[in-house]
Amino acid sequence: MEESRIDKRNVMTVTQLNTCIKTLIEGTQFLHSVYIKGEISNFTNHYKTGHFYFTLKDEGSLLKAVMFRASAAKLPFVPENGMKVIVHGRISAFVRDGQYQLYADDMEPDGIGSLYFAFEQLKKKLEAEGLFAESRKKPLPKIPTRIGIITSPTGAAIRDMINIIGRRFPYATIILYPALVQGSDAPPQLIAGIRYFNAVRSVDAIIIGRGGGSIEDLWAFNNEELARCIADSALPVISAVGHETDFTICDFVADRRAPTPSAAAELVVPEMNELKRKINNIVGRMDLLLRRQLEQKRQGVRYLSAARAMASPAAMLDDRRMTMVYLGEKLERGMQDTLSTAKTSLAQQVAKLDALNPLSILARGYSAVFAEDGRVLNHIGDLAVGESVHLRLSDGEAVADITAIQPAQQQ
Repeated sequence: MEESRIDKRNVMTVTQLNTCIKTLIEGTQFLHSVYIKGEISNFTNHYKTGHFYFTLKDEGSLLKAVMFRASAAKLPFVPENGMKVIVHGRISAFVRDGQYQLYADDMEPDGIGSLYFAFEQLKKKLEAEGLFAESRKKPLPKIPTRIGIITSPTGAAIRDMINIIGRRFPYATIILYPALVQGSDAPPQLIAGIRYFNAVRSVDAIIIGRGGGSIEDLWAFNNEELARCIADSALPVISAVGHETDFTICDFVADRRAPTPSAAAELVVPEMNELKRKINNIVGRMDLLLRRQLEQKRQGVRYLSAARAMASPAAMLDDRRMTMVYLGEKLERGMQDTLSTAKTSLAQQVAKLDALNPLSILARGYSAVFAEDGRVLNHIGDLAVGESVHLRLSDGEAVADITAIQPAQQQ
């Protein structure tokens, strides 16, 4: 029997080999923390587990990658196929599949900041849903008397808004809802402020905002839940975040955007002197209209006072009496004529009926013969000997018995 050429002492299982390769890779210190640049393809967002599975590729090669839920939840944007990114992580081998892959723990777009990319993603999403449409934005009240402000109670923004509102329109009351305006805890507090004012309805309009800062400082105002809360607000909301060149998602979804908190204070209330001027103009126009109406009424009174009825009421009453007498006589003549015509017509109709009445012939010496059942007897065939008949004369009736029947002689 031929002896085997394979030294079985050096034979390894697949699992042993893959485990050895995994050990070698993980033993390379450099591969514990690497930055890989490439384009995302085959991206899968596993919604049940929250893990991201994708492939990084460049012109010449592919690299499998996975980002587990704990790291994926921290990303400020959602990766997409075709996106060029820089990914940080470690290289290791998966023994079961016999392939090495990148275990990613961080990622950012290549060539553009991740926060800016996340901002653009959310902006496109909400715009497609119609949350930025002008048709759904509510008008600001003309003369609000109570203003709700959601911002930091210690920032310069609230002091500026209080000063400007107090100077422009001191009759307005300011109600401050203190909230964080920076950091991960800020969005829930800002949302709570919007919901509070909508629940108690204690203000006419809401200002939400803060002073300027970097995109990281303003990031709380790019929160999707906050944007939807502002869109759902029954009260008009003014967004006043940062400086004039700063834009946040809240600016787009709010009913009005003010470039700064100070500008929001000027926007929300009218200027008192300007308002007084407008009110005086309105009062002046109303006074002029009332004067014109009063003069028209006076002219009407002068016209009526010059009328004959006002100058001599007795003469007017005499004229009315004469008219009533004339109309009464005319009515009576008309009634007499109508009654006479009706009587003549009735007499004519009675005469016609009387001429057609067969009983009127009795007055000329004729009589009518009736059977006992009331039938008129016209022929001798209707009679029988011994039968009793009734004779109706002009002045009464008689009963006769038939004793004989004689037919008429033929001519």
